[in-house]
Amino acid sequence: MMRKRKLFKKIFLVFFILFIIAQFFQPEKNNGVADTPTDVTHYVTVPADVMQVLRTSCYDCHSNKTQYPWYSQITPGNFWLANHISDGKKVLNFSEFGSLSQRKMRSKLSSVAEQVQKREMPLQSYLFIHRNARLSDSQIKMVTNWADSAKQELSLKNK
Repeated sequence: MMRKRKLFKKIFLVFFILFIIAQFFQPEKNNGVADTPTDVTHYVTVPADVMQVLRTSCYDCHSNKTQYPWYSQITPGNFWLANHISDGKKVLNFSEFGSLSQRKMRSKLSSVAEQVQKREMPLQSYLFIHRNARLSDSQIKMVTNWADSAKQELSLKNK
């Protein structure tokens, strides 16, 4: 019994030391500028109330600027978060929206409307910590209406 306890203490100590050492390795932060020359606001009209929703519920993972929560400083959570942000930006980066073709812009706006309407975005894992990012029914309607009108705006500009 005493041997098992000593072995457990040694294993715990090794894991604790590894955990402490791991804290010195941090992933790169997404600390760029959200409002770039290719930001969505330079290509379609984004009303202030829609912009507020995008900044609160979308921009942390879908722009070049993330507001990091306290747990982003703790390994391994910081690597999970960095990977999540990287994946989100690959799918849609509002800061780089203007670098897309007109067709791709319209497609991304359709996807925004669809995923928000289906409550697939923001992700539940994000909403668990960021309760203020949860969208009300009226906010969902506002964002989907905006995405639809922005698609039309792009189509008109293209003609």
